[in-house]
Amino acid sequence: MATYKDAGVDIAAADETVDRMKPLVRDTFTPGVLTGIGAFGAFFEPDFGALDRPVLVSSVDGVGTKLKVAFRAGRHDTVGEDLVNHCVNDIAVCGAQPLFFLDYLSTGTLEPAVALDVVRGFARGCTANGCALIGGETAEMPDLYQSGEYDLAGMVVGVVDKARVVDGHTIEEGDVLLGLASTGLHTNGYSLARHVLFEQFAVDDQPDALGGVSVGEALLAVHRSYLEPIQALHAEGLAEGLVHVTGGGIPGNTARVVPEGLVAAVDYTAWERPALFNLIQSLGDVPEADMRQTFNLGIGLIAIVRPPNVPAAVQALEALGEQPVPMGQVQAAA
Repeated sequence: MATYKDAGVDIAAADETVDRMKPLVRDTFTPGVLTGIGAFGAFFEPDFGALDRPVLVSSVDGVGTKLKVAFRAGRHDTVGEDLVNHCVNDIAVCGAQPLFFLDYLSTGTLEPAVALDVVRGFARGCTANGCALIGGETAEMPDLYQSGEYDLAGMVVGVVDKARVVDGHTIEEGDVLLGLASTGLHTNGYSLARHVLFEQFAVDDQPDALGGVSVGEALLAVHRSYLEPIQALHAEGLAEGLVHVTGGGIPGNTARVVPEGLVAAVDYTAWERPALFNLIQSLGDVPEADMRQTFNLGIGLIAIVRPPNVPAAVQALEALGEQPVPMGQVQAAA
């Protein structure tokens, strides 16, 4: 006699995991959420009364091979927060306010404690960004994943008034680039970072260059949310374009918003590059071009601002504790 559990799928463990998740998820619910966990679909009743022409904005992403660092470190409570913040940033730079988030966790053998830690990260990220963790899926698929490993994906849906969409179409030559600091690699470049660092160090090693922080801690630093500073700029109409620096680095992502015929000319000496990036480059003898196209290099968000609006933008950001860096300007393409 063969059972589903014999084949590697433990329904009882899945039920236990869901039961333990429910309080975490419920704590993220906003007034628009109509259903609890367990229905076939998640219901959300939006209130668009304050918007003339509401436009839904969505983004879907994963955490990538940053998960490999979580597996090595045995720490699983940060990667869910990484994913929420990454997705929220992607729609926030379009001017959108996040409404709700959906997650997907897939693994070979479900470990309830690990899954619960992952969901804690989802919940923490959703609460901080004011969006509901409205639903998700946990899939147990034996033989598809190595022991102790899993994968994550997530999707966020937000809303913006059509007249207030930020898409960069008003960017002009001479506009100034203001950068906000990242909290590390965020969720990009981990294949290269792991290739270099784990050739030399164990996950718990503390290289002198990192000032007493372990390699694992540095690599697992949470991908920060820029929702608050973005909203501060958006509320006053101070940004002509906003750039979330993800895969492709600063050049690849500024090109996504700067209109044809213009380029973002970046002064890479305008800020002090964090030690983690210098360590990766020196240990791996990584060419500068690869560093710029792979990593955020310490700048996770760029606001593109009209020169007369720069003082007001800087003031708004500094009021939130940010230290914006003038890092270049928009120029005509050569």
